[in-house]
Amino acid sequence: MGARIAIVADRIGWEERRLMTAAPGFGLEVDWINDESLCLGDPAAPSLAGYDVAMVRSRSYTRGGLIATLAEAAGVHTLNSARAIHACENKAVLRVVLAAAGIPVSDFRLVLSRRDFEKALAELPLPLVFKPVYGGMGKRVTLIRDSDVAQSVYDYVEDLGHAFEQACLLEPYIGGGTSVRCLVVGREVVGAAEFSSGGTDWRNNAALGNNHRAVAHDPDVLKIVDGVVGVLGEGIYGVDLFRTGDGYVVNEVNHAPAFRAVASATGADVESAIGAHLKELTQ
Repeated sequence: MGARIAIVADRIGWEERRLMTAAPGFGLEVDWINDESLCLGDPAAPSLAGYDVAMVRSRSYTRGGLIATLAEAAGVHTLNSARAIHACENKAVLRVVLAAAGIPVSDFRLVLSRRDFEKALAELPLPLVFKPVYGGMGKRVTLIRDSDVAQSVYDYVEDLGHAFEQACLLEPYIGGGTSVRCLVVGREVVGAAEFSSGGTDWRNNAALGNNHRAVAHDPDVLKIVDGVVGVLGEGIYGVDLFRTGDGYVVNEVNHAPAFRAVASATGADVESAIGAHLKELTQ
């Protein structure tokens, strides 16, 4: 019997199907565990008992870190680690952790109130990007080009946001509408693609289906990615970078990255790279 892998996620998407198809070739048995069906907390009877690795791919920006923390407490090996997932889930914490290690990150201001928002507007030049601390896939990310609409934008956060949804970042709009996504497996970059906004949507997030193309593995990019992995530990990451006049900076690190667009742009066999990494972890 091969090593048993649990893919912990809220649904089976394109990436999960590819992983499940590739797994037998590496002697792996893979099951999908719905992250809404777990009842973690009892170390003596963990819901993930019997699995060699729990691959946490929850798309929720609150479930992943919690699931990984409790699974690890029950002795289950998680990929990525709970520490890495917690860091990646919180955009402000991630940037502080990376910056402390000397890794270049995007400038930002943490916004927890309208007073914070107004002060940040006074300190940073337009245009600015306003985004939630917790969130992904380009959702609720707003480009503020004109100061006369800024207060109206914040009205939505103040009136409709609840609890942690009101925690936001305000940051300079950099990169000229493009970003570079590096897909990391273990410590290695298996594919790198540049994403650019298309049509009427200024956002260049891969989940939005905007334009993408393969890019060469720039030594400066590889150095930054190696630093990120050095801080977070080996795992599976989508490291998003912006190019500036002074070099690249890290914008975000996704702990459960979609990789369809990177695979399409580069031809990289991402699922096989992940399968090989899982096999190595379970030997």
